[in-house]
Amino acid sequence: MTRQMHRFAALATAGLLAAGLAACSSSGGGGGNNAGGGGQPTKGGTLKIVAAGGPTYLDTVPAYYTANYILERTFARQLLAYPTVPDPSITGPGWTKDTVPVPDIATAYPTVANGGLSKDGLTYTFHIKPGVDWATSPPRQVVAADFVREFKAFCNTVAPVGNLPYYSKTIAGLQTYCDQETKAFAKVKHPTAAQFANFQNTHTISGITTPNSSTIQFHLIKPAGDFPFMLAMPFASARPVEADKYIPGSNDFNQHIVSDGPYKITSYVPNRSITLVRNPAWKQSTDSIRHQYVNEITVTMGVNDAATQLADMQAGKFDLVLDTTINPSSYQQLLSTHDAKFFIWPWISTVPYIAFNFKSPNESSAISNLKLRQAVEYAINKVAVQKVLGGPDVAKVINTAIPPGAAGYQNYDPYPSKGGQGDSGKCKALLAQAGQKSGLKLNYAYQNDSVNAAIFQAVQASLKLCGINLVGQPESGATFFTHMGTPSANNKPGTWDMAQLGWIPDWFGGNNGRTVADPLFRTNCVQGTINDGCYSNPAVDKLIDQAEATADLSTSNTLLHQVDVKVMGDAVIVPLVEGYGPMYSSKNVFNVNNEGEPSGSTAVVWAPNIGGPDLTNVYLKNG
Repeated sequence: MTRQMHRFAALATAGLLAAGLAACSSSGGGGGNNAGGGGQPTKGGTLKIVAAGGPTYLDTVPAYYTANYILERTFARQLLAYPTVPDPSITGPGWTKDTVPVPDIATAYPTVANGGLSKDGLTYTFHIKPGVDWATSPPRQVVAADFVREFKAFCNTVAPVGNLPYYSKTIAGLQTYCDQETKAFAKVKHPTAAQFANFQNTHTISGITTPNSSTIQFHLIKPAGDFPFMLAMPFASARPVEADKYIPGSNDFNQHIVSDGPYKITSYVPNRSITLVRNPAWKQSTDSIRHQYVNEITVTMGVNDAATQLADMQAGKFDLVLDTTINPSSYQQLLSTHDAKFFIWPWISTVPYIAFNFKSPNESSAISNLKLRQAVEYAINKVAVQKVLGGPDVAKVINTAIPPGAAGYQNYDPYPSKGGQGDSGKCKALLAQAGQKSGLKLNYAYQNDSVNAAIFQAVQASLKLCGINLVGQPESGATFFTHMGTPSANNKPGTWDMAQLGWIPDWFGGNNGRTVADPLFRTNCVQGTINDGCYSNPAVDKLIDQAEATADLSTSNTLLHQVDVKVMGDAVIVPLVEGYGPMYSSKNVFNVNNEGEPSGSTAVVWAPNIGGPDLTNVYLKNG
């Protein structure tokens, strides 16, 4: 949820992303008083959202960050999507209904029995519901070509899709199409919207066909049981023809979003505010998973302090947070007072973790030295990070690249220290072996909100004990993930050496092996990569290929664990904690289920594949 740009990824400790998002955590969460709902759903009012940095993109192709996903839920629809199923009583395994895609714009979930999936597993056929319209004047039916247009935009050279390998290794002809577009624009320094549109409208993807305007077919390279999960990601949204007028991901594009969801954007001021209102072209009869309860949704950006955000929600100034977690120092008070608007949801995540930039030239390319990276692995006091986040009720210390609950996870600790509090002696010894003297300076990038700043300070203190000085490089969440995924900027003097990131699987369940190892550790040093440090190991790539090629989950899990062992042996990342999903709202906000009934709880639900609240399934008590 990685949730993505997530990019993926979204940082749950600061809204991360992405992209991709939560569900079956075996470590569970706790919560407040869940008795009593908000009465029958009411319509009307303004839902007020507060944010630190806001979304990175409003274009669904490059958007790969929790804040993006939360907003996209309101204005972008897919063939398949996830329902929101309020049930705050869940404190462990068992989340299933909200982690399995259901029909959205498609008329049915494809199976062999209903003709949507061929017997050989290579062709998926979707039919589009009539009456699903764009918010144009007059309203215009969403057609199959609108989905083709989205996939053709995946490989534009300025704001490409957040995670191409999911699709290019699955859909026949997509990689060939992308290679053609990359070659066509290789020498175009400043491509125009018209140039992109001309290429995309004169080239085809062999594996995507449209027998008629209401039917789209995907032809796969090989069977992929997780393909429906890929189609439920916002990357695979419908894209209107109006998008051809604007450069992908640009501010001009953001100012001209055409909605097919229950809300449409009427105002967007970057880094300041967003306003959405009801979309009159949307029909409840065509949408079984979203609703249109509030009249208006406003997003106010620039409030970086989590304590201020919480106080503002408690005072009723704001209702929900877009991209920052609750102030960790407030957790115990919220739990002890059984605040009915607070609940800690179980999740699967590596939020946060530390990435190493293998391309950094700083300090004579110090980060490229394995012994130095291993020294850092031993040095980090993970319990200190856990305390910053609110303690074990909110975050569990982890030591593996693949988090608990995800396919391939096995519990082991390759860099043990007493109580998880770091081993400065082992760190110093490895630094000496690396030929590094005390006083080494490394640049450390992180989002500039209060929670991430506190995590940085905890990490900084750990490394100082063994002679490594971290120089902080704080950056707005609105640009942070895009910057991290830009290799051309990450190999210059002064760039980041270490970065505070986070990752949430893009979908959940037994077949989610593709959602951790592939995006984070496969060789992929291109614009928009999630492998931010540009790590490359052919042996790891081969294991990932083997894991994805087998239909046997046990074999796949064994191969993915081998990926984990190699990645941790190469010290590619420092896993810190598995962050859960704490949610808080003002007293005026309540949830409904997908049938439009009150959820029976006052706690706002954490939508796992969004990585935050579902704004289309809440209403205001005083609407």
